[in-house]
Amino acid sequence: MTQTPIAANEYDTFRHYLEDACGIVLGENKHYLVSSRLKRVTEEFSFPTLSDMMSTLVKGNDRHLREKVIDAMTTNETMWFRDVYPFEILRKELIPELAKKKAPIKIWSAASSTGQEAYSISMTTTEFQQSNPGVLTSKVEIVGTDISQTVVNKAKLGRYDELSVVRGLSPERRDKFFSKKDDQWAINTDIVQRTRFTELNLLNNYSLLGKFDIIFCRNVLIYFSSEMKKDILERMAGILKPGGTLILGGSESPTGYTKKFAMVRYPDGVVYRLHD
Repeated sequence: MTQTPIAANEYDTFRHYLEDACGIVLGENKHYLVSSRLKRVTEEFSFPTLSDMMSTLVKGNDRHLREKVIDAMTTNETMWFRDVYPFEILRKELIPELAKKKAPIKIWSAASSTGQEAYSISMTTTEFQQSNPGVLTSKVEIVGTDISQTVVNKAKLGRYDELSVVRGLSPERRDKFFSKKDDQWAINTDIVQRTRFTELNLLNNYSLLGKFDIIFCRNVLIYFSSEMKKDILERMAGILKPGGTLILGGSESPTGYTKKFAMVRYPDGVVYRLHD
């Protein structure tokens, strides 16, 4: 099937569909992006044309097609220890603060993609323990979620090819926390044991996840409308423990959307603390 631009009326229909389905807000001039990303879905499901696929999609009767379309349109950009500073703050500031309470620590990695962020948090925890013997005695649980079941399944496997491993991961950390399995790198069991992964749409109810000490929601809010940002931030505040910490992407802030967080500046960067 040759790729043809998506028609204006179909593009508008798809924009509304995508926003309702997963909150992603497309701009007015992303016709080529949509056409190119949906082309492989159209071919996989053997639709004669993109229009035929769109018609079936908006009827809402094919869950498998819906999942494939969301997978195609979701940006799963990720790497190990992305931007570095959040993990430095976690190791130097947040874990030491929480360790003093001697209570279980729970951390949520929202939009965790194929697991690099959640596993980086787990590796950071181990590095803290090794540098500070006996200080962190409580259980640490890390929950990774993503809207895509495909990437959640990859995260659960904890196996990565050479190209994925080199993105943000030093050779020292690779050799320390991974073992070579055929042509892939498998994360060590002690790092995996702290984590669990599940499919979750941030537009849906996530109160069943429980209460968290820290939420990583990085480089995610930029894809949502102002109304959805406000809703997500308010609900995240609702599942943070008193004094809990929200870590956003470098270009993201709760300012203007909710008054439930206060900015906290550390030497390595900025986080947001839930008002008590």
